Amino acid sequence: MTTFGIVLFALIILVSVCLHEAGHMLTAKGFGMKVTRYFAGFGPTLWSFKKGETEYGVKAIPLGGFVKIVGMTPQDDDVAPEDEPRAMWRFPVWKRTVVMAAGSVTHFIIGFILLWIIASFLGLPNAQAQKYGENVNAAPAYVTVGPCVVLASPGTADCGPNDPTSPARVAGLQDGDRITAVDGVPTDNFGQVVDKICNATSADNTITYVRGTAAPVTVHVTLEAVQRPPQNQPNAAPVPTSALGIQWSLPPGVSPTITSGPIRGVGAAASYMGTSFSQIGGALTALPGKIPGLWDALNGKPRDPTGPISVVGASEIGGQTAALQAWNLFLLIAAELNFFVGVFNLLPLLPLDGGHIAIAWYERVRSWWASKRRKPDPGRVDYYKLMPLTYFVIVIFCGFSLLTILADVINPINIGK
Repeated sequence: MTTFGIVLFALIILVSVCLHEAGHMLTAKGFGMKVTRYFAGFGPTLWSFKKGETEYGVKAIPLGGFVKIVGMTPQDDDVAPEDEPRAMWRFPVWKRTVVMAAGSVTHFIIGFILLWIIASFLGLPNAQAQKYGENVNAAPAYVTVGPCVVLASPGTADCGPNDPTSPARVAGLQDGDRITAVDGVPTDNFGQVVDKICNATSADNTITYVRGTAAPVTVHVTLEAVQRPPQNQPNAAPVPTSALGIQWSLPPGVSPTITSGPIRGVGAAASYMGTSFSQIGGALTALPGKIPGLWDALNGKPRDPTGPISVVGASEIGGQTAALQAWNLFLLIAAELNFFVGVFNLLPLLPLDGGHIAIAWYERVRSWWASKRRKPDPGRVDYYKLMPLTYFVIVIFCGFSLLTILADVINPINIGK
């Protein structure tokens, strides 16, 4: 299932990119611009056919796709004389903006459709549950009781033959119980429970818990001695501590997901889409500060779960979610990736679509300002003069992509840990 998930997620990425290019093509054709080529993939051509004035086909390297619109810039030197009136750069700025933005809009549409499928049939993340999950230590101490205490590798969920049974299970605690006191000291949240257990001076303790609406129950437990990193220092060296064999759990009645049905799913998907866009803005702002974490990951330090990933890492996580049968999360990651790519592509930098849009509007404003001052139209921007900046941006993008790919290969994020 992991391999199937990786392949399926990679296929979704490829289809999304090809639809991105189709968005450019269809809007360009709709405005009367000439489109000569539309291909999925790069490299040698495997198969193609020509319909009308456009050649469609598939190339050998399935790493994206491209569309050729005649005369995207005034400097294009492959425009035949008879095609000059249909060259893209000759069209009004608003039409060129629509064509260049169509790729990102396509990603937004794909993401919305995926969110609608999740909201209608699989379940979107519950905002209330997310608020609890964002600050588990401050949440009520509802627990899930593990089968054992893993001695060797705390990030591993599987019990080994020498791992002792969970002290909480031995004492009779069950999933959904809420711990209210440790060793006779009342606890208001899960963080206080963890603190009391980790800093226990003796293995013999008492746990007070509440099950449903029943009266509190106090039981004796014998904590297990383990080696764990100090609290709030996951990268530090392990130190001796104690373990009860529990994990935090959502309060009873609070579902991690909400399924809205096909009708209400439209509104739920739109609302979640708006939340995603606001989070993407913050992620782009924080992106430069995440680069040191990628270098650390190459040296074996734990990956930042909120750090950037490449399409390789996204596909790997897609494979993990498929193996867990978490199809709502699988599609949610695909939707979020489409939103991010769509927004990122609109940044006003060449060679991104947003860079072409920015130049088109710069030309328009410059011409308008010249006419107001009764000066000659300064004409079109010379793209050749922008090539050094464009190459610089490409180098930065390629370097960052290589760094994230290496981190995803050498030290991948594991959602199971």
